[in-house]
Amino acid sequence: MERWRSRKVAIIGAGSVGSTFAYALAQSGIADEIVMMDMDNNLLQGQVLDLAHGLPFYPNVQISAGSAQDYQDAHVIVITAGSKQRSGESRLALLQRNVNIIESIMDEIQAQGSQAVVIIVSNPVDVLTYVAQQRVKWPRGRVIGSGTVLDSARLRYRLSQHCGVDVHNVHAYVLGEHGDSEFAAWSMCHIAGMHFDEYCQMCGDCDDWQDTRREIEEAVRTSAYHIIGYKGATYFAVGQALVRIVSAIVRNEKSVLTVSTLLEGEFGLGEVCLGVPAMIGEAGVERILDLSLPPEEQAALEHSAEVLKKAISQLTQGEV
Repeated sequence: MERWRSRKVAIIGAGSVGSTFAYALAQSGIADEIVMMDMDNNLLQGQVLDLAHGLPFYPNVQISAGSAQDYQDAHVIVITAGSKQRSGESRLALLQRNVNIIESIMDEIQAQGSQAVVIIVSNPVDVLTYVAQQRVKWPRGRVIGSGTVLDSARLRYRLSQHCGVDVHNVHAYVLGEHGDSEFAAWSMCHIAGMHFDEYCQMCGDCDDWQDTRREIEEAVRTSAYHIIGYKGATYFAVGQALVRIVSAIVRNEKSVLTVSTLLEGEFGLGEVCLGVPAMIGEAGVERILDLSLPPEEQAALEHSAEVLKKAISQLTQGEV
């Protein structure tokens, strides 16, 4: 009989994203144990103590500061750590520093013999997910990026607001890079089982649905820029998106989420990680839904893959 283990989640990075995720995870009741780690020990201790003071109000959970040894029995390891751009630093130099951070963390995780599913959140998430996967050479499902799960939520929100429909009845997906080359897969968008094109014909409120959806897609694509402009960073919604991904893993939900994962021929693509619909369970990505996309969406996905492959190539070649 297999010995019972707690649902332990290790969070690397105690900054805005890591701490907000820990707060949301503690409230969710999904995890039995939350362990946080950060290079800034004062920040780490302060975040853990602040979170722990809420223990009387959470579902039963343990919250503590941890070390690399906690990788051994963690079910999920979430990496939010990363460097900020220095004055005068090039984009490539910043990316290289973040690559070094991710590779060092993956080396530590592997050295502990961890069997956890690793979720990369640090940006650029698709490139760093690819780097992490290449570093450890595990089955691809065990290393995933947060991908376009948040972007898909933003699209659902925008559509629900525009159409006046409960967001829970809106099903929509953003695919590709978590960045400027992402796109809304309109062929996969539905309201309560009805395709959006059919719903819009029935509704009739939009003068030009094609023009309206271009505006909505652009608003989703630039959402992060607006939030960063207003308050400096995004962390509330991404924290909730991470709770959703972790829930699918520890509860073995078989949920379909647009995480970033390594493609090996799906959608005619390979050697790149980007957001595609994937079934998530206890092993991480258990299946990629290799859908037949309309030509314009397939072209958009291929373009997004090329953008990411160029970034990876520049990194390996040391180009700007």
